[in-house]
Amino acid sequence: MSLDDRLQALDRRQQSGRRTSFVAAVIKKYGDDQGGQLGGLLAYHGFLSLFPLLLVFVSILGFVLQGEPAKQQELLNGALGQFPIISEPLKHLRGSGTALGIGLAGTLLAGLGITGALQTAFNRIWSIPIKERPNFIYSRLRGIGMLAILGTFSIVSTVAAGFVGAASHSAPAVVAGVLVALAFNLALFLIAFKLLTAVELSVRQLMPGVIVASVGWQLLQHLGGFYVDHVLKRTGALYGTFALVLGLLAWLSLGAQIVVLAAEVNVVKARRLWPRSFFSSPLLDADRRAMISSAEVEERIDEESVEVTFNDPPQ
Repeated sequence: MSLDDRLQALDRRQQSGRRTSFVAAVIKKYGDDQGGQLGGLLAYHGFLSLFPLLLVFVSILGFVLQGEPAKQQELLNGALGQFPIISEPLKHLRGSGTALGIGLAGTLLAGLGITGALQTAFNRIWSIPIKERPNFIYSRLRGIGMLAILGTFSIVSTVAAGFVGAASHSAPAVVAGVLVALAFNLALFLIAFKLLTAVELSVRQLMPGVIVASVGWQLLQHLGGFYVDHVLKRTGALYGTFALVLGLLAWLSLGAQIVVLAAEVNVVKARRLWPRSFFSSPLLDADRRAMISSAEVEERIDEESVEVTFNDPPQ
């Protein structure tokens, strides 16, 4: 091999060392989009939604079990009675229309916060200019329409996953529970990714991220069931409260980051944003296209047009 050939081979190795694989390109775009903050906003709204939901749950139980002390005691002695925060209200179950109304209103507002945060995250990840996104009223109307669908699918998948992880069942029942949870998770994320993004996206474009999000979310559901069954129920009232709150925060944070990363997978694959350069120089084609899209996001009115130029690197 001649000296020129050896130099060219060395240069190719150095160039490939600066480039990223598909997975690393997803992580790089996640950083470019400030994915940690997008996921944190999702986790925040998810955590806020739990408390009005708990109020609704306890109020409904109060109406259903009012005048049934035996059933109330049975519920208190069961699995729900082992949860800190929940066990105390269960001791004083009473149906309250005011509490139910407040809980439903809080749940609706918190749910709109979640759908709004999802729309913001998906539109940012897909680099949709602000001027092309739904306005405040339309985005809230879209969020209301999505709440019932996403809420129902999420509850079914969580119950199915909890059935598998929280108790011992026969092998066919476990397999059925896993398949049901996975099917509803796939439908949940496909609907969310498609309808909460302000551009038309095909099922083919969305399926890689849908699969990543569904599998990751289902693993978190099983992990949550294991945590409740083997850790939370064995703690005292005081430490159990801390364990519940911290566990919920960690669980929601991980879930939110999985959703954001899954959306990034779709964008990187659909727009072929890899390989990327580890460093700013030399810029590859995928780097330039990603940076241009990121800058065009800030277009806020029809008359505004953002143009991006790149200077030659210093010699």
